[in-house]
Amino acid sequence: MPSTKGDMLLKNARIVLADDVLKGSILVRDGLIVDIGGETALAEAVDLEGDYLIPGLVELHTDHLEGHYAPRPKVRWNPIAAVLAHDAQLAASGITTVFDALRIGTDEDAEMGADDMRQLADAIEDGVREDRLRADHYIHLRCEVSAPDCLEGFEQFLDDPKVRMVSLMDHAPGQRQFRNLDTYRTYYQGKLKMPEDVFQRFCQRRMAQSAENSPGNRARIAELCHEQSIVLASHDDATIAHVDEARAQGIRIAEFPTTVEAASASRDAGMAVLMGAPNIVRGGSHSGNVAAGELARTGLLDILSSDYIPFSLIHSAFNLERMVDGITLPQAIAMVSKKPAEATGLPDRGEIAIGRRADLVRVRVDHEVPVVRKVWREGLRVI
Repeated sequence: MPSTKGDMLLKNARIVLADDVLKGSILVRDGLIVDIGGETALAEAVDLEGDYLIPGLVELHTDHLEGHYAPRPKVRWNPIAAVLAHDAQLAASGITTVFDALRIGTDEDAEMGADDMRQLADAIEDGVREDRLRADHYIHLRCEVSAPDCLEGFEQFLDDPKVRMVSLMDHAPGQRQFRNLDTYRTYYQGKLKMPEDVFQRFCQRRMAQSAENSPGNRARIAELCHEQSIVLASHDDATIAHVDEARAQGIRIAEFPTTVEAASASRDAGMAVLMGAPNIVRGGSHSGNVAAGELARTGLLDILSSDYIPFSLIHSAFNLERMVDGITLPQAIAMVSKKPAEATGLPDRGEIAIGRRADLVRVRVDHEVPVVRKVWREGLRVI
């Protein structure tokens, strides 16, 4: 990767600003945007040939790293190699800042525990120190609060400065993402191949674990996060009661609310509403919950996350402008750049503006699919 920063002039670009698309040029110096102007005839400028230039994307919740580390049952990949593969795919999708979501709290269908997550976190942090990664990486702990070992696993990450975000989630049946037991049955019986009687006992155990562990784990983890100024997110809120609980715990981001009611209440409580980019690309939720497009049409969508498909982040942003009347391309791009940066306290990036980091993505659109052609992080080309 390049190791020095200097001047770079990009011309003949359709520059996606916060509220407009400008045909012009950008001057980058020492990793920062120092000028945005009209056309230039300077020969040394890089000609973008009319392609879009957008800010580097900011990803808050990607589960994708675990698939590189454990690509098959009982298979563990070298964690450094897994992080490198994950990082390369993110950068090639236009993502220049990522909050890698690592699971804390094991249940019966989990093959990885806190020790695996700690190995991955160490590989991420070593990669940052050694300057071997293309994107800028932070850690997001997704805490399964119903699991008996959730708090124990969380404690392995106390005082880790790379942990900048924590989400509190409970995937027990009968509530939140799986209010509909038929949906839960389809997911878990298909995944774990359980006969009906075994499935019923499994559900009873999961619900009992949730009742026993979730309240205490939520309260304690929220307390620890506030002590360390870590951004807190709720997960799969479905009811006003869920949102009231999140408000009381100081939640700032509502991840994947499952109903319009919960999304609206979260917004009223001052939370940023985050939905899955695959939901936009596919046209709906795989769990049968509220569609991200519906929230966008009612003005209740703030942030998109790639969740399990890194490329879906940029794909959804370019789709959203076409899907929803009243949402412009700058507004859609802000949902994957400026707004997630603001929600997590990163004011130096997420927008093409003078003084911001030169995290930039050159994009051409072919057959309604964005093609990432070049990516720069802090003025250095990484793709």
